[in-house]
Amino acid sequence: MFIHIKPEETQTIQRIPRVLLFPAPGLPKGHMLMGYSDKGHCPMLVDDQCSIYEHRPQTCRDYDCRIFAATGVPINQQTQAEIADRVKAWVFQYESDDSREEHRMLKDAADFLQRNQDLFPPGSLPSYPVQLSALAVRIYRLFAELKAKMCTDASCMSDAAIAHAVMSALSKPE
Repeated sequence: MFIHIKPEETQTIQRIPRVLLFPAPGLPKGHMLMGYSDKGHCPMLVDDQCSIYEHRPQTCRDYDCRIFAATGVPINQQTQAEIADRVKAWVFQYESDDSREEHRMLKDAADFLQRNQDLFPPGSLPSYPVQLSALAVRIYRLFAELKAKMCTDASCMSDAAIAHAVMSALSKPE
């Protein structure tokens, strides 16, 4: 995976050799990407440890492979075998039935996004699994509310109507 580094991450940028950075396509000037080694690893990984840990990119700080286990969004076993193995090993334990239900709602939201990509405007859903998982985390409560309204005694809300409601909610400032 390419690592996104924002312009304001000056300490990070200073610690990464310039040859490893290149402008992020489609993003404003100053946004950079750091590639990976010929083995598919972060070039800042030395002896299985981050050599710039204290100044690692925000993307790395935010990343947590448990998001795949939590959402059920699959990742490519061939290109990300180590992450896939970690994801398979995660077993969630729940404090209550409510937390189990919340996890189920999250997985349902992620599944809805994956199954109904054609109901969203082209390019509006992320194409990368980690971004799709993050979007599911962002919308799952809204999705659960919409799903609850989906079928009442009087009528059912279509998947297209749910997708439209999700897009409307996402277009509003947070």
